[in-house]
Amino acid sequence: MLEALLRLLPKEWRPATRDYLVLMRMDRPIGALLLLWPTWWALWLAAGDFPPPQLLVIFTLGVFLMRAAGCVINDYADRWLDPQVERTRGRPIAAGRVTPRAALVLFGVLMTLAFGLVLLTNAMTVKLSLAGAALATLYPFAKRYTHLPQVVLGAAFGWSIPMAFAAVNGGAPMATWLQTLPPLCWLLFLANVVWATVYDTEYAMVDRGEDIAAGSKSTAILFGDDDRVIIGVLMGTFLLALLMVGTRAGLHWTYYLGVAAAAGLCVWQQYLIRARERSACFAAFRNNLWLGMAVWASICLAMALQHS
Repeated sequence: MLEALLRLLPKEWRPATRDYLVLMRMDRPIGALLLLWPTWWALWLAAGDFPPPQLLVIFTLGVFLMRAAGCVINDYADRWLDPQVERTRGRPIAAGRVTPRAALVLFGVLMTLAFGLVLLTNAMTVKLSLAGAALATLYPFAKRYTHLPQVVLGAAFGWSIPMAFAAVNGGAPMATWLQTLPPLCWLLFLANVVWATVYDTEYAMVDRGEDIAAGSKSTAILFGDDDRVIIGVLMGTFLLALLMVGTRAGLHWTYYLGVAAAAGLCVWQQYLIRARERSACFAAFRNNLWLGMAVWASICLAMALQHS
């Protein structure tokens, strides 16, 4: 698809355009989808039904802009690390095809566009977006100072959840923070932080040896030989949180079919990473695309049957 889009441009523009699109990971949409699913979970749960179309468009576009911005600032922050890792040394900044200064300009443009979308919501959502922008900017630098950058990523990816609740419910004249951001919101946020820690740890297991040599930090390095056990505990915590989301939201029993599907996919991921092979760990990471979709589909189905 990326090449098809590039063919629409003059030939002399294609190499540079490709580098900037790759810098934004437009050739690898899985990261955007992993951010999109919890955003849609929140929109549907906050609205109690199909969310307002304007907000659905705003948040969906915002997901792709923020993910692109996050990838740009991540590669800027990792310009010292990426050349030392086989999988990442060909990235545009690491390979010298895009300058760090140009990357910062692109980051600023993407963040400005995303903030412009937030301005179409309400004051509470705008205020929350500032914390979200800080988390997105902080995450790439976390791996220098802590072994828990995956937790920071989970908070950054999950911050769309309180924003979605605020956008749906924060426009009422007498709305308070407590009314707008109920316990269900924070339970869903916690579930996403744990889930993101799981899949990004699986992702970090791919480069663990090279990250250790380069002096980078991650939960994969922190967990060491106990990685599969700890990932299993985190998976159980995530599934328990999903069960609590269903009971607190009073969802139709069909929602739990999605939770069961998520549990099955967690078992499959454990099987994939059993030997800690690089390709298998990456496959386990990618499998989370279907897990997130299964949960969203079950929320939609449950709400449709409740209102039928």
